[in-house]
Amino acid sequence: MPPINLGILAHVDAGKTSLTERLLFEAGVVDHIGSVDDGTTRTDSMDLERRRGITIRAAVTSLQIGDVPVNILDTPGHPDFIAEVERSLHVLDAAVLVLSSVEGVQSQTVILWRALRRINVPTLLFINKIDRGGADANRVVEQIRRRLSPATVLLSRATGQGGSDASAEALPFDHPSVVETVADVDDALMQAWLDGQEIAPEHVHAAMRRAVPAGTLFPVFCGSAFTGAGMEDLQHAITTLLEPVNESGTDRSATVFSVDHDERGRRVWMRLWSGELAVRDTVPVSATKAERVTELRVPGPGGLAVARRAASGDIVAVRGLSTARIGHVIGNPPPRRLPKFPPATMVAALEPVDPTQRGALFTALSILGDEDPLIEPRLDDLDGSARIRIHGEVQKEVVVTVLEERFGVRTVFRDTSVICIERVLGSATAFEEMEKDGNPYLATLGLRLESDAPGSGITFHPGIERGNLPAAFISACEEGVRWALEQGLHGWAVTDCKVTMTASGYCPRQSHAHQSFNKAMSTVGADFRNLAPVVVMSCLEMARTQVCQPIERFELETPESTLRVLMSALGQLGATIESVTDSLGYTRLVGFIPSAHIAELAATLPNITGGEGVLTSQPDHYTPVQGDDVPTRPRSGTDPRERALWFQAMPR
Repeated sequence: MPPINLGILAHVDAGKTSLTERLLFEAGVVDHIGSVDDGTTRTDSMDLERRRGITIRAAVTSLQIGDVPVNILDTPGHPDFIAEVERSLHVLDAAVLVLSSVEGVQSQTVILWRALRRINVPTLLFINKIDRGGADANRVVEQIRRRLSPATVLLSRATGQGGSDASAEALPFDHPSVVETVADVDDALMQAWLDGQEIAPEHVHAAMRRAVPAGTLFPVFCGSAFTGAGMEDLQHAITTLLEPVNESGTDRSATVFSVDHDERGRRVWMRLWSGELAVRDTVPVSATKAERVTELRVPGPGGLAVARRAASGDIVAVRGLSTARIGHVIGNPPPRRLPKFPPATMVAALEPVDPTQRGALFTALSILGDEDPLIEPRLDDLDGSARIRIHGEVQKEVVVTVLEERFGVRTVFRDTSVICIERVLGSATAFEEMEKDGNPYLATLGLRLESDAPGSGITFHPGIERGNLPAAFISACEEGVRWALEQGLHGWAVTDCKVTMTASGYCPRQSHAHQSFNKAMSTVGADFRNLAPVVVMSCLEMARTQVCQPIERFELETPESTLRVLMSALGQLGATIESVTDSLGYTRLVGFIPSAHIAELAATLPNITGGEGVLTSQPDHYTPVQGDDVPTRPRSGTDPRERALWFQAMPR
């Protein structure tokens, strides 16, 4: 039987890792329950995870509930690692969303719920910690129905809450509240109920088995991962209401959802949707390249176990695929594709405490960038610092700790800034002729630069020169153009423009009599590659550019009573509101805010909303910076506008 790939998700400190430990214990995988506070949990393998008591990387473990194999993915709960969560969600068959019976529905709970619903992952809800003081499962059930979904059916209720003897009592399937809720989402059961027929428990269970996998009904359970209360009901639901999502057929289909490195090197984690994968199989990792699988490991009760073959439904760690990247599809298209996340709009400079470790730092960041492509590590040629994209302060702390503990490189973050762009305002044409005005290159080049539609990127056209110039020289010219546009007049990348070749000239391959090819007499690709930036910068100086700042589209849910104060704060942060809707005591705001202020909004939101505010945002567009205080970025390397210095720095 294929395993059920089950995600455990929750707001920080709701008890998801503790629930994973309890499930492992109940299944006999471990003989004692690990403690998050003591750093002895099975899935939090990083030292930092154990010390801070949070999950940073999704971890896979395996157990058996009865005769049903289950792979559990314990995912991060902190919003700085939401991309790691979303990648994991797309390879799940189902999920358990954990809530605290004390804190109830929290901001990250809502964010995770929305992510689950976007891709329709069947979900069970578990109200944890009924043994803690202040526990009120009934209140949490009402919050769930008001803030998450009314299509929830309570299948167990808590008794004796707030003490160590708290327990969970299962509701029979023919209980009136269960029948009524399930009938709302199942036409056959509704008709039988309306006709006054006797509703047997097995009929209700059959209806739930149709509705839960379809994502139209969400069972709710109460219990305590610490004491084990309610575990039997939850386990029964996992094995009877959830099912694997696999494709029919024998053709291979797999998704790469994670990459990590251990003492033996690089591992690629993938979910098999159909077909099989075996050691020594040759796997196409791109349109032009295939690689051979050298090792397979699948999750087992004792950890990762070496396997000769993996089958449909398996999650497997693969060695040998050195160029496979997160998001790659192996074989046929899967039922779910990993989402493309917009890059973070904040960049932070990172420096080694010991300057002699700059090389080691960038090597380490290259590995981390392989594991999390969204950080996009780059080396700043101007000051030698490394720069990475970040989502928040906790992520920065994690990066510093991982670099020191895993790679032995102590680092500090120097500054954090917003990543702006430059857009071309007008149009211009520039021309450089060989052997004139100090041009040392055996190349003549004319370019026309003009603005293009927002979001169009950079378009390069050879124009009429396609038939006049060898293809290799056209390619070299395009390389030089794109390189030059990485730093505009204000130091930011120039985008949304068209560059067209208007003129060209070169010296064909030639040599002295009876001698071999002479580079001094013949044009080479580097001539066009080095001349293009000079022409591009001349165009930019004539056309001019405008610095544009990133704007994020946000959705914000807040209690109605806090709306007035929140609107004032949003106005001070430069936000604009697109729509306002009210529902069941909460107001939903949709609008736009400069990326530079999103962190400040997130930091002040809990105080304004009493911890009930839910904020989600993503980069949406860029808008021109108004006023005289235009942000600039120091240029790295030689400026092509300084012709003499450029020609000296880039000799022929």
